[in-house]
Amino acid sequence: MYVDLDGTLLGRGASLLRDGEGNVSIEGVRAIQTCMRADVEVVLMSGRRRAQMFEDARLLGQSSYIYEAGACVVLDGEEHWLTGDRWNIGQQPGELTIAEQIERSGAPALLLERFQGRLEYHEPWHVEREVSHLFRGLVDAFEVDALLAEHGHGDLRLVDNGVVNRRSPALAELEHVRGYHLLPAGASKAGGVAWHRRARGYAREETFAVGDSREDMACAAKVETFWLVANAVERDPSIREALAKYENARVTEAGHGTGVYEAVVSTLMT
Repeated sequence: MYVDLDGTLLGRGASLLRDGEGNVSIEGVRAIQTCMRADVEVVLMSGRRRAQMFEDARLLGQSSYIYEAGACVVLDGEEHWLTGDRWNIGQQPGELTIAEQIERSGAPALLLERFQGRLEYHEPWHVEREVSHLFRGLVDAFEVDALLAEHGHGDLRLVDNGVVNRRSPALAELEHVRGYHLLPAGASKAGGVAWHRRARGYAREETFAVGDSREDMACAAKVETFWLVANAVERDPSIREALAKYENARVTEAGHGTGVYEAVVSTLMT
């Protein structure tokens, strides 16, 4: 199982033990427990940083994970970068990280200027990142990608990673706020899933994925079944239109961890 964290497995306050309303719930734990008892590997996939994902995976007893929205896959502790040849991963002393290279390209400044009042950095989680620049706001990702290409940044893309709860007063008038990652165009969660599946030797029909965003949804092309948790539709009804193009995509009846548990049980029973 490839499973997203924020807005999917985790509930209010990014807690594994709370649902979307903040009530105590252990259904997310039961989802992981069921997978482990059935000898199903659980691979966390998230826009979170490496240090966060390392601890998250370790707490769940897992050795592989996908971080920074698919920029890198960790397989049994070994990193495998999926950012393409254009970007130096900057692991040697004195070398720039990909995030620093993107900063110097001027692309983040371009977006913040063009979409003032609609886009801002997702404080405080935007710092100490190795690859992506993390924003929040409400923009059309396709419009942003066209703007990037127009200004010579076609090797970057903006990824819509779902609804977030925090915003500054500058974004107070927006209907809702979404999280976005600016990262190398070749990096994606779907790419990370495909790479991990090949590395493990899993057939497509042996895998499934659960998520809450359009970026997660792209993983449907790489697995047998993709499950979208119900809270994703509740917050953004238009996501059903995007979901319709995947014949193997389903929507759970419940949200967050309970939805993940539903996806696990439903999948393992078929």
